[in-house]
Amino acid sequence: MIKYVIKRISIMFVTLFIISTLTFILVNLIPGDPIGNRAKMLPPDVEQAIRKKYKLDEPLYKRYGTFLYNLVRGDMGESITMPGVKVNDMIKNEFPVSARLGLQAVLLGLMAGLFLGIIAAFNRSTWVDYLVIFIALVGISIPGFVMAILIQQFIGGKMGIPIVGWPSSTSWLSGFKYTILPTIALCFSGIASNARFMRTSVLDVVNQDYILTAKSKGIGKTAITYKHILRNAIMPVVTILGPRIAGIITGTMVIESIFAIPGLGRELIMAIGNRDYTVVMSLTVFFAFLYIVSLLLVDIAYVIIDPRIKLDINNKKEGKKCLS
Repeated sequence: MIKYVIKRISIMFVTLFIISTLTFILVNLIPGDPIGNRAKMLPPDVEQAIRKKYKLDEPLYKRYGTFLYNLVRGDMGESITMPGVKVNDMIKNEFPVSARLGLQAVLLGLMAGLFLGIIAAFNRSTWVDYLVIFIALVGISIPGFVMAILIQQFIGGKMGIPIVGWPSSTSWLSGFKYTILPTIALCFSGIASNARFMRTSVLDVVNQDYILTAKSKGIGKTAITYKHILRNAIMPVVTILGPRIAGIITGTMVIESIFAIPGLGRELIMAIGNRDYTVVMSLTVFFAFLYIVSLLLVDIAYVIIDPRIKLDINNKKEGKKCLS
């Protein structure tokens, strides 16, 4: 296990280097720069001084080397379009907002999806099953931003639920009502995917020989369901849970813009529009880091949930999970 984790961490740094390199190349291929449009009314010497401050007058390889050097030291740089605003402070202040919204969506999507998938499997070919399948199809088919607009239209403003905005208070309970609509918009596709995976997995597990053996021994239905069926059926859902956590946390960009939520997703969209190279690159690397770490945590969760699975670093296919 320890060797496997060390190897994955090593691969993580290589992956982050590749992502940062590609991001740097792509953002510099975009026409324009963060200074050009804003410096049209400024004297040439002032424009040159601004470019020198942010090293925009240096060759690309020097700028990239400076970015990597600062990144290794934990300094993600300063925003070009918002002078004095450090990216580290931006993450410190606004990531909790995105994390709270994303984790609420993951938990709601997981619990609701598992529940719907289980009842659909145990009521196969009934109206309950068909209803869950319909919900899954709708959730997968409708994009998140469309769902957000529909929710705003039909639910927003009713029962005191705000349509947009974010609480100024740090209290979780006092600001919960502001998170209701964006959480539903974010988790709907997760509910659909989890329900579909769980339904298929439960139907596969209930026909296994060890379930028939447990029934023949006179074990109660409740014990069989919790100890044997659910524990084994949940594994496919765990497989997609890691990427979904990172995907929701990092994929709140559009939702945050629609609901006027001051999170990192909204900052990244604004930075892309403003050609703010420092913010775009730093947040991209940060989001990539979250995604990679979530995948590692899912692999470790496999071992905790099912002790039969081991992470074998010496296997021919290194890093793959194998049954002991």
